[in-house]
Amino acid sequence: MTEPLALEISNIQKKFGSEFALDRVGFSVPQQGIFGLLGPNGAGKTTLLRMLNGITAPDRGKISFYGEPLGRHHLPSIGYLPEERGLYKSMRVGEQALYFAQLRGMEKSEARSRLKKWFERLEVDGWWNKEVSEVSKGMAQKIQFILSVIHEPRLLILDEPLSGFDPINAQRVREVILELKEKGDTTILLSTHDMGSVEEMCDEVALLNKGHLVLNGKVPALREAARDGRIEVTFRGTVMAFTVAIGASAELLSIQEDSTHAGEHRAMLRLPEKTDVAEWLHWITGSVALTSCTPWRPGMREIFIHAVEQKITEMP
Repeated sequence: MTEPLALEISNIQKKFGSEFALDRVGFSVPQQGIFGLLGPNGAGKTTLLRMLNGITAPDRGKISFYGEPLGRHHLPSIGYLPEERGLYKSMRVGEQALYFAQLRGMEKSEARSRLKKWFERLEVDGWWNKEVSEVSKGMAQKIQFILSVIHEPRLLILDEPLSGFDPINAQRVREVILELKEKGDTTILLSTHDMGSVEEMCDEVALLNKGHLVLNGKVPALREAARDGRIEVTFRGTVMAFTVAIGASAELLSIQEDSTHAGEHRAMLRLPEKTDVAEWLHWITGSVALTSCTPWRPGMREIFIHAVEQKITEMP
């Protein structure tokens, strides 16, 4: 029997006034792994995250959580780190952490035991009896991250989890996220503008733009689709001779001197669809002294731009 999806978002619509925050958005999040939710400001990401946390509801469409219609009774199984951080400044750190853990359904003794371990892991154990008002911004962020994972949720939603951290603490939190992925008990939904984190951690992504789903799929497949036949080559010889040699066999997108090797140039080409690259290389090396040839590897930023431009072209 096939296991249910962690999330299935079907034809969601949400309108504020005359504007759609989300318009017929649908995608699925498989169990386990890290799923990236991407898009610029105003794309609709926050609206969707608020729906997943029961703060607001879609005007149309439905959301399923592990095969069941998402309801408030599922909230104890969800962990959420919002982008807007906030702790009660007048409470002590440990007291507040215990309070939030118990809100998630944990017994006080179990919550205290787990919190102590997490506080030690992320080096905030010395702040247990301090008031939140005394805690630095980075330390408060680590505490809120702990509160999002302390109850071992089935779904962990992280909205810009590395924002504001120094490089050392960002790496510590990144390592914890990857460990949770490897453990396999938690599905992680990561909403971020940090494309480096997406490329390092995410298995699949959904890209939103102006309330619409622009792109959705596994990262390797999206990379290949966005590559769009582009390759990078380096060669010896003149630019004119190279341009004449390739003729109409490829589209020359850019060319420049190779700063690392004197007398060489680096060029970006787009080969026609269904071109046999091996055959093309065999043919072109009869006329050009190629020194390297590699498929272009677009980053997530390039993938997003390519997808948005393609969507605009397809619009009537």
